[in-house]
This record gives sequence, structure tokens and C-alpha cells, in this order.
Amino acid sequence: MQQIRAIVGTQWGDEGKGKIVDFLAKEADVVVRAQGGNNAGHTVEAFGKVFKLHLIPSGILYKDKLNIIGNGVVIDPESLIQEIENLEKEGISTENLKISDRAHLVMPYHKILDEEQERLRGEESLGTTKRGIGPAYADKTERTNLRVCDMLDEEEFIQKLRNVYERKNQILTHVYHKTPMKFGELLEQFMKYGEILKPYIIDTIKLLNDSIKAGKKVLLEGAQATMLDLDYGTYPYVTSSHPTVGGFCIGAGIAPKYIQEVIGVVKAYTTRVGKGPFPTELLDEIGDNIREKGREYGTTTGRPRRCGWLDLVVVRYAVLINGIDKIALTKLDTLSGLPKIKVCRAYKYEGKILELFPASLRVAMECEPVYEEFEGWSEEEIKAAKEYDQLPRSAKRYIEFIEKETGAKVFLIGTGPAREDIIIKD
Repeated sequence: MQQIRAIVGTQWGDEGKGKIVDFLAKEADVVVRAQGGNNAGHTVEAFGKVFKLHLIPSGILYKDKLNIIGNGVVIDPESLIQEIENLEKEGISTENLKISDRAHLVMPYHKILDEEQERLRGEESLGTTKRGIGPAYADKTERTNLRVCDMLDEEEFIQKLRNVYERKNQILTHVYHKTPMKFGELLEQFMKYGEILKPYIIDTIKLLNDSIKAGKKVLLEGAQATMLDLDYGTYPYVTSSHPTVGGFCIGAGIAPKYIQEVIGVVKAYTTRVGKGPFPTELLDEIGDNIREKGREYGTTTGRPRRCGWLDLVVVRYAVLINGIDKIALTKLDTLSGLPKIKVCRAYKYEGKILELFPASLRVAMECEPVYEEFEGWSEEEIKAAKEYDQLPRSAKRYIEFIEKETGAKVFLIGTGPAREDIIIKD
């Protein structure tokens, strides 16, 4: 295995990154989450159970792995503590979990502001999870937010909270007509959180870089995906962080030169949650069938996902931006039973062929997918296959077309929800 691998989503998230991280974590020593908040969710099936992770890296399901929540993550302490308690109840130790002291906090007022801002946008709402992630990142950029280290120093926390408390209350009461927050309650609440999380909090930048120097194998775990990146995604229908390789370096505190391999996770079809352009969306029975068979409902919110054919314009764009070396293809089994399967290889716009995703949302909304059609395969054929050569010929043609169009080799193929439902392709 390469010493440091980065795992990125290539579409609009929900590609099955949690399963891929879980599968590859057995070869790693350290697993790092570097951006996003509890607006993300990774579902992993292991030990006959389903684990839904939101802030904690998927490597936590292995006892001997160091798991790091990096400085680029925004942390809702209440949510994180609940996640820790849920894992412990299931017999999963969190002893090897470490939290960056530089990570920023999601405060209660962030969640209220998120919900109210979405409400006021009306039909122009962004479709956020309303968990306060955007407002927390906004305060981080505005240089008025509180950080994890502040919870360990009451005097520092009081001073920083006072700097924003009155202003936030004025916005909440005068603009949104909400009940004002009480300073003492906020202080008491976060001092309690700090006490609970204190054993996990550390300078993770030093810890991670020391691990790299010691020759440890590191897995950088992405939340969300390339098309939700603040710069590269379908702005403004994006997240508030950078779920691309560059964002991992900033959010984990490591130099770009250390990343030796980038793995792009590609779902065998395309989904997205919330609003924004989706050229290959299927608003028909086929789309409904994919949603139900693939259990396409949000890990964090439970919202039904929009479903459509695989869009290689999107994947090709992600390969270019992230320098993806290999592809982990997930949920191939979901397409089983369809007589014909389509793949978008390009867009047609005003008579021109586009092979990369356009910046303009208006253009993206008006693009017509250019499809390649493939014969389908049966569910029995996929279930029976334990090696690449055992896959049905039509499925192999589908995979080889993805490789040809993106320029990246497929090396893992997901054929079911369980840990062991993965084919390794040489």
C-alpha cells in the first residue's frame, strides 16, 4: 500500500466512501477526516450491524487504528458526544480517537441561523441540512468563531463568546424574531462539552506529521464530494468546505507532497441531495427503482436522493481536479435487473460537445446528455461473482468504458452492502 492515500468523492456525495474507507483501513495505521461537519454521513455495514458515522472517521471500527478529526472539520460537540456514546454502546472503542484542538465549533446560534436563512430563501433555498455548518464556516472566515481549544480554557471561552454574543442575539431577535440565547447557559453547556471531550483533544497536526515521519500508513477520508466543493462544485448549491485533495492538506495539516495516491469513489450511477443542476436525473420509474433498490436516502437527514444515470462528465472533471489515480466503483449491484443501462459520456450545448462540467449553472441546466447504452445484467450474475473475471460480460464492458472515458483504472468494485462485497480488480 502507498504510505498516504486520499479518498475523494467524485460526484455529489453519497458514493459509498465510508465502505471504501472501511475496506482500505485494514491496511492503514491512521485514518483522518479533514473537512466538513456532521452534515456528512458515512454508512458502514460490519459485524452484522449498520453504523452511521457523521464526524468520526470510518476507521474507528478497527481497534488498532488511530482516528483523527482534523483542524478543517467544524464540530458540533453535542453531536460528536452522542456519536461516541452510540459507538461505545455497540462495543466499539473510541480510545484511539483524537480531535484537533484547532478545529472550529458549531454553536447553537449557527443552527438557528442556518434554518432561518434557508426559510427566508424560500424557493431559492440551497437545501442545506440545517445543522449550522455554513454559518460556522462563515464565522471561521469572518474570524469570529470559537475553537475546540477554547472549551478547555474557561477564561478564553468567556472572552471570545462575549465578542460575538450580543451581535448574534441582535440578529436572532431583531431579524428572525427568535428567543435570545442566555450567556450563562451557553458557557455552562460548552464547559461541560469540553470536560467530556478533553481526553480526545490534542495537537493533531504534530501527531499526524510524527506518524508520517515514523512510516505509518495514512488514509485521508473525504466527506461530501468534488461537485459540492466551494470552488469547483455547482455553486451556490455546494457545501462550505473543500472536499477535494487540496482541502485535505489544509484540513489535516500535512504537505501536499506526502500524498502518494488519490482514490476516487464513483457510484455506478449518479445521485444528489438538494437543489442544483443534475443533467442525467431520471424523473421516472427507473429513477424510482434505483432509489429504492439502492436505499438512496440521506444518512444524515433521511431525505430521498435524486437519482440518474452515471455522468462521466462529472467523474472526468473530478479526476482532473484531484489527480485521481484509481477508481473504487460502488453499488454496481443496484443496476442489476435493468434491461438497458445508459452512461453519459458528454454534454451537448448549443450544438457544441462539452466533455467537462461548465461553470455556469444556466449552461449546466440546459445541457443535453450524450449517452452510450449498454446491455444490463442480472442480480444473480453479480451476486455469484467473487472475482473480476466472474462478472458478466456486459458489466465488464460497463467498467472498461468508465476507465476509457476517465483515464483512471477501476481497482475496487462494490457488489453489495456488506464489508466483504467487494471485488479487487488487478
